Amino acid sequence: MNKEVAVLIGAGMIGQAIIRRAGIGRRILVGDFKAENGERVVQTLYDAGFEAEATTVDVASRDSIRELVEKAASFGPVARLVHAAGVSPSQAPIERILQVDLYGTAVILEEFGRVIASGGSGVVISSQSGHRLGSLSNEENALLAKTPAEELLQLPMLQTENVRDTLHAYQLSKRCNGLRVAYESTRWGKRGARINAISPGIIITPLANDELNGPRGAGYRKMIETCPVGRAGTPDDVANVAELLLSDRGSFITGSDFLMDGGVTAAWWYGE
Repeated sequence: MNKEVAVLIGAGMIGQAIIRRAGIGRRILVGDFKAENGERVVQTLYDAGFEAEATTVDVASRDSIRELVEKAASFGPVARLVHAAGVSPSQAPIERILQVDLYGTAVILEEFGRVIASGGSGVVISSQSGHRLGSLSNEENALLAKTPAEELLQLPMLQTENVRDTLHAYQLSKRCNGLRVAYESTRWGKRGARINAISPGIIITPLANDELNGPRGAGYRKMIETCPVGRAGTPDDVANVAELLLSDRGSFITGSDFLMDGGVTAAWWYGE
């Protein structure tokens, strides 16, 4: 009998922390844009007693995502999905952010929703930024939630003349992630599976350290200093929430987006 399969998309620190919990007793497939990133994570997992394999994936390409899905399904029933890939406002132009973070996530939810096993579950790592975007209209929310993925990037609200800068593109993408998770959860539910999103705040990783030392660094540091918890988060903080959502203990939770940012967003809207 084939082992269950756990898929990690994005070989960063948050994804690694989650897959070490979700991958116990399962065969792990690690997909990343850069082959060396995936291989490095697989070696670390192997050294810790996990069975893992690496492959490349471009989450801005449906064909590439389909290849990843087919590879995962060939190993056995796909029981866990951890989608932690993405680009930040400091890493890419507007178009690439929308392609990777918005369109790519929509396609991943569609494609894995076709193969996820009964009793399976997934998490999408989104961002607090989606919760700091101002209110959208009901029509805009519905468009982001339900527009077929191949038509998403043609929406007028996502055209470059309507997107102010890379941060705005990122916020729109992350708002869309939560809406797509809610929409896709109805389809995943027909297969007896669940899907949720987590919107972390500032989590200390190599990428976060780049941001803290980049052009927006002062703003990020101020958010940490003024938030109710008074610190940045760690990948294991995120994994604590993901472990609940992915396990049977979270069996009544689906279609939700969990904001976990140490109170940064609360302070952003209502603090001093």
